[in-house]
Amino acid sequence: MRRLLLLRHAKAERLQPGGRDQDRVLAQRGRADAKTLGAYLARHAFIPDRAVVSAAARTRETWTLLAAAMGQTPPASFEERLYDASPDTILQAIKETGPDTGTLMVIGHNPGLQELAAMLVASGDIEARERLGREFPTSALVVISFAAEGWNGVHPRGGRLEHFVTPGWLAAATD
Repeated sequence: MRRLLLLRHAKAERLQPGGRDQDRVLAQRGRADAKTLGAYLARHAFIPDRAVVSAAARTRETWTLLAAAMGQTPPASFEERLYDASPDTILQAIKETGPDTGTLMVIGHNPGLQELAAMLVASGDIEARERLGREFPTSALVVISFAAEGWNGVHPRGGRLEHFVTPGWLAAATD
């Protein structure tokens, strides 16, 4: 079995005049959300064996804070091609993952991540699947499992949605 964790980067600061979008860093809320999600991942034993992260500043910072909150830092690669990537480009990066990785995390951007999640999921909680079709805010996390023996066997409609959480949902669940 393979487990895929798709995470949209945490909330970033607004683009400054004359600045580059790839250089945007996290806002204070984004830093707090990344830590909250890292603690959630650790609590539920969703620690990735490996991470593939967009090379943008906000995704790298999300990964750093998430890993610190998980209490461990699995190997990560930072990929330019994941910035503003299509679902097919993200899926190609997933398929290139070695067979020794059971749980893979991808940290990237919308709309590609949401579109990929919708494309991959065939079953799972109906309410969560409907929510996934409507929203994918910053720090949204999708956990999808596959019966595939290797990552190259991951294909559209081949996954089961195990979890779909957002910082808002986590806050409401603890109130």
